[in-house]
Amino acid sequence: MASSQIRIRDAADADRGALKELLLQAYGQYEADLQEHWEAYKESILASVDAAGPKARLVAELSGRIVGSAQLFLSSEEAYGRPELGIHAPILRLLAVSPDHRGKGIATELIRESVRRAIGWGADALYLHTSDMMASAVRLYERLGFERAYDKEFHNGRTPVKSYRLPLRETAPIGRDPV
Repeated sequence: MASSQIRIRDAADADRGALKELLLQAYGQYEADLQEHWEAYKESILASVDAAGPKARLVAELSGRIVGSAQLFLSSEEAYGRPELGIHAPILRLLAVSPDHRGKGIATELIRESVRRAIGWGADALYLHTSDMMASAVRLYERLGFERAYDKEFHNGRTPVKSYRLPLRETAPIGRDPV
């Protein structure tokens, strides 16, 4: 699918219901992996749609339908309530793509827009956190140039949370080529 058909924009208040539905569809695949932690994770994801904190909430539209979303925070304190991580750069959170629309470049377009915004805010890096259960996402991040940031990792209960960092340079391409 041509990425030009995907429209990335800021989320509007009217998008909240669609965002909650999308996030549940996208993250629902991890229910079995999370077992007894799923309900708390699900509530946290749903609460993120209405919570204060993100610098930007992005949506991806395809044919007028929301098929992807992401949130950008300006620090680890704002993103996770973890100032001790010492991240004072944009953090990409809750990147989600509808299961029916995966493999069409939607996540890549959301990441590209996140890079563009981070550069516009004067950042020298874009961070994200993930876990081993999200293996396909990790492959995408690594393909786009994200590198492990071992010093910014933490545990969420028993789950190790991996950190990735994408160095941003003034010469970083943000067009249709690799991020």
